[in-house]
Amino acid sequence: MGGLSMDQAFVQAPEHRTKANLADADGIPVVDLSPLAAGDKAGVDALAAEVGRASRDWGFFVVVRHGVPAETVAQALEAQRAFFALPADRKAAVRRDEAAPLGYYESEHTKNVRDWKEVFDIVPREPPPPAAVADGELVFENKWPEDLPGFRQALEEYAEAMEELAFKLLELIARSLGLRPDRLHGFFKDQTTFIRLNHYPPCPSPDLALGVGRHKDAGALTILYQDDVGGLDVRRRSDGEWVRVRPVPDSYVINVGDIIQVWSNDRYESAEHRVSVNSEKERFSMPYFFNPGSDAMVEPLEEMVSDERPARYDAYNWGNFFSTRKNSNFRKLDVENVQIAHFRKDRP
Repeated sequence: MGGLSMDQAFVQAPEHRTKANLADADGIPVVDLSPLAAGDKAGVDALAAEVGRASRDWGFFVVVRHGVPAETVAQALEAQRAFFALPADRKAAVRRDEAAPLGYYESEHTKNVRDWKEVFDIVPREPPPPAAVADGELVFENKWPEDLPGFRQALEEYAEAMEELAFKLLELIARSLGLRPDRLHGFFKDQTTFIRLNHYPPCPSPDLALGVGRHKDAGALTILYQDDVGGLDVRRRSDGEWVRVRPVPDSYVINVGDIIQVWSNDRYESAEHRVSVNSEKERFSMPYFFNPGSDAMVEPLEEMVSDERPARYDAYNWGNFFSTRKNSNFRKLDVENVQIAHFRKDRP
């Protein structure tokens, strides 16, 4: 994988390593989205209630019959495999850097430990380039590899299908909270959504390293396609144990991000998750990180706040939060990365 070799930077502290023979996660809800296409109101209301229960109890659910065309998915997967099969120097030609965080990268850190993976990031909606770039400001401009026929088109079509699904899910979450279906749409006018292509090569020490260390997603929703190899682990809320999310054919894993936890004033909770690796098989996945505009102020929605349930978070600016998180993924920090817990009103 462009020269990835096992060294100390990848080694997780003993308490964060994957145990052998991890149990499969029983009970993660599998939600059939076909009532949306049928336009059946009773079916949609039942669906919203199902999504609400899953967001409350797990922070994760799996969707099937989701309406994303199989051909669109297949072309994106083909593009992904073609990119990671390129020689190291071709991938390095579109490598991200600290000021321009899109493109290829193979040295990402989670919780200050290097991840056993290589990634390629794009934004479906490029913001207009700034007239002048302030010191420390990030420039979100896609870097497309040359001489890879169909790569850009496949990912742009996939991004369109993902956005359509993301807004359907957002409406279901709004309904489940007793809000009007489009209540959250306004936050996504100039969204900072991005798509990541992940490649996890076979790892010689899967007992020591992780593909992605334990974390919660900072944005609103994540829509994850994973292949049939498996490796996504979630911390079960009922007992705090790590369990494996079994791949379900033709499905997406949806996880509630920190923003929805804050909007819902802790009615829903984003789930902690990680990616384990193995020594035999490479694994591919594609998360779509559905994020609001950089000017969005994130705080509990007024409908979620009452005298009995006061706001549990102070407002924070999403753009600043997102930039800080992006920078910390790029290099090891001396301090803990920014978390929504830092904005809790009752924190010590």
